[in-house]
Amino acid sequence: MTDSVVPEPEEHLADGWEPDTPADDTLIRQAVEVHASWPVAVAASTGRPARRTDDWAAAWIGDRGALTNVGVVTRPMTDPATVIAGIGEVIPAHVPFLLVDPWPGELAAHGLTSIGHPPLMVRFPGPGPDTTPTGVEVREVSDAASLALAERILVEGYPMPEMQPLSPGDLFGPGLLDGTTQVWLGYVDGEPMSVAAAHHTANATLVEYVAALPAARGRGAGSAVTWAATLSQPDAPAMLLASDDGRPLYERMGYHALIRWSAWLRPASGR
Repeated sequence: MTDSVVPEPEEHLADGWEPDTPADDTLIRQAVEVHASWPVAVAASTGRPARRTDDWAAAWIGDRGALTNVGVVTRPMTDPATVIAGIGEVIPAHVPFLLVDPWPGELAAHGLTSIGHPPLMVRFPGPGPDTTPTGVEVREVSDAASLALAERILVEGYPMPEMQPLSPGDLFGPGLLDGTTQVWLGYVDGEPMSVAAAHHTANATLVEYVAALPAARGRGAGSAVTWAATLSQPDAPAMLLASDDGRPLYERMGYHALIRWSAWLRPASGR
């Protein structure tokens, strides 16, 4: 009887999306990680349900608004039905949610509607403008009263009319300012007019919740708070998902479009 040859175990070829891959393995991995962390942080600040798994993150942030609640796919889906069902366990059927999928796919068969393919943009570390526009002052939010003011500016300036009437804490809880997230208000001639936030994880900065009241537009208050968020970690890349309308503004700030992600909406099904 001859000796049998035992085959060597098949070598695993890393694709960069294994759970133990470093969060800063690639720029895209950083972008996925920081986008997945953000809605969980917002929900946690108000004590709302949220969950992060190896395959997705999701947060039930509020009961109103088509884009208030967010799910993020964190690695290529092999079983979309299971992922969407899992997110549905966090975000109940009577409220809608936005699903951000960094990979191309077709999810209409799972009850979702495509709402576009926003460009993922990144700005590498570098200096910003030397001055702010005349009459504009940027202040970092550091207390509950200012956080409630930032919340109001976001809802009125974005705008998010479905969130009205707004009560303090509907979106931003005091825990949001826990060290991983910063928020800034822009003042025009002493009046609060704009808001932006920065969320930090995976050695990256996510710029989010940028909004300005109509009276501030053209005064530079929106760009001033966006610069504050962008430069909040001077040695880290800043990232965001832009609209096609907003893309030229970010390009003028030095952002570069890397890839388009997919955005899907799961509508509310009623109670």
